[in-house]
Amino acid sequence: MRAARLIKMVLLLQARPSMTAAELARALEVSERTVARDVLSLSEAGVPVYADRGRAGGYRLIGGYRTRLTGLGRSEAEALFLSGVPSALREMGLADAASAARLKVSAALLPELRDAATGVAQRFHLDAPAWYQEPETPALLPEIADAVWDDRRITARYLRKDTEVERELEPYGLVLKAGVWYLAARTEDDYRVYRVDRFTSVAAAEHDNAPGTEDTGERFTRDTTFDLPAFWAERAAQFARSILREEVTLRLSASGVRQLPYVTERTAAREAIARAQSEGGPDEQGRLTVTLAVESADVAYAQLLALGPEGEILAPPELRARFATAAHRTAALYT
Repeated sequence: MRAARLIKMVLLLQARPSMTAAELARALEVSERTVARDVLSLSEAGVPVYADRGRAGGYRLIGGYRTRLTGLGRSEAEALFLSGVPSALREMGLADAASAARLKVSAALLPELRDAATGVAQRFHLDAPAWYQEPETPALLPEIADAVWDDRRITARYLRKDTEVERELEPYGLVLKAGVWYLAARTEDDYRVYRVDRFTSVAAAEHDNAPGTEDTGERFTRDTTFDLPAFWAERAAQFARSILREEVTLRLSASGVRQLPYVTERTAAREAIARAQSEGGPDEQGRLTVTLAVESADVAYAQLLALGPEGEILAPPELRARFATAAHRTAALYT
């Protein structure tokens, strides 16, 4: 474990001019004290790690030191081939580049590891789109992907409800969520998320070119602190909370408690159940009364009907009346 961490530290320092103790600690998932001990061990082993003192200090390798500890083990090679999403690469126009890269990696592996790509492909497959949805590739996705790769500012027209607006964007990253592509981009004042299938046009942002040079678009300086996975997780959580604007109170049987996360928003359902269980738990009949955050009364009606007799709506009164009417109509069908 420690040997693997020391190798990883050397490779990290080899890939960057300098890293602080805090940066190394985060990358290696250890404490800064452990980083200091590991640096001392590397120095004693002959690896020329130098510590720069001061506020802007850090650790670096001296004299362009390069390690030869770059050979891949079987599990590392398999993880490398597993990391690609073929359908996503194809939609972004990168299938050929990815195929060439895999061939180059395979050619560089030891002979006994060259079956790693085939082994992984036969064991794991990621099917990104959701069930019952026909996946559609947004027409402008390859152009947007090119701008993301090149850090190239774009001028885009985007459908917002019934209105088409124009924005100048710095495209930072693409996210594929349940078969839908989203663009994380920086505007003049903030980072925002856009659905790629709502873009109607994309062009390189205009700028002054030198006479006789090709217009490849204006490039922007990427904020190195931007973390796409963390940004997406935060915005996704904000979105989930923002659409749950109303509340429904219902009484659930034990079966209804088990079913609730599968018929409505899962996180909201689990939070409602946990809160109800901590505040008193089931009544003497084993039924649990929960207050559930929902998008709207109409959405709650469509979703919670799936509970059937395992859930009783208590409030709001208008929604309870709708369920009572539905129950009478259903009973009449079976009388």
